[in-house]
Amino acid sequence: MKPAQLTPIPNGIGLGLRWDFLEEVLDGPELDVAFFEVSPENYMRRGGYYPAALERVRARYPLVTHGLTLSLGARNEPTQSYLSELSDEVDRLQSPFHSDHLAFTSAGGTAFHELLPLPFTRESLARVAERADALADRLGRPFAVENVTYYAELGVPEFSESDFIQALCERSRAGLLLDVNNVYVNAQNHGFDAQERIAALPLDRVVEIHVAGHARARSGLVIDNHGAPVADPVLSLLEWTLAKTGPVPVLLERDNDVPALGVLLAELATLRAIYARAMRIHDDRQAGSHARSA
Repeated sequence: MKPAQLTPIPNGIGLGLRWDFLEEVLDGPELDVAFFEVSPENYMRRGGYYPAALERVRARYPLVTHGLTLSLGARNEPTQSYLSELSDEVDRLQSPFHSDHLAFTSAGGTAFHELLPLPFTRESLARVAERADALADRLGRPFAVENVTYYAELGVPEFSESDFIQALCERSRAGLLLDVNNVYVNAQNHGFDAQERIAALPLDRVVEIHVAGHARARSGLVIDNHGAPVADPVLSLLEWTLAKTGPVPVLLERDNDVPALGVLLAELATLRAIYARAMRIHDDRQAGSHARSA
């Protein structure tokens, strides 16, 4: 199924907006940031300073929303009150699309505050495909799903993760928010090749790419903690991926041990250089392909 038409955010490097440096974004000089990404759940039901601050950010930079608590794969549907509040907030921020995780965060009325992986089964596929399209209709804009890290598989899978995502995109209008750090972390923990996993995904449906930092425990387990600079192998994987996808927005996430804004801006500069190299590779490949077909 074809995805819905997307009103694009800039094809550059964005940053997750955090309260740690919100005032600097509001009151400082114009930053070399293509867009900011916000989690609407952090602002829903709030009044006063923070919603007003977001309005001021939106006047200076494009915003895109990325959710945390949709619980896309849960058996229970999201409540109508939650969907109404989410829709109002996404509209207020004028996000071109909304995304959330290919996960569940609640069951039986209990919120886990964790992104738990779905069982890759036909039952899950049918539920998520139907829900993704219903959400796009309810929100009045395209909806995208993000691949997540997982430390154990639930049940006996009927699909590989890449086949599940491919089938989801065939059965729905959902786009793909591709987190290359999540792919790398899973590859390290479960022993598969990260490039092969990405190559098997529907890269024509990628609407945004995420990168973040991770940590390695003493046991050797790699943990997606969003609390460190992006590791060199993930930067290499990002460049390889962008050379395949072509120009799509890239977002740097930092949720823990958030450094000074200047440190994050330096990391954005590194990402911009990687982006430029990848686009040159992509363009050269495209030119070579056109020359061979002429």
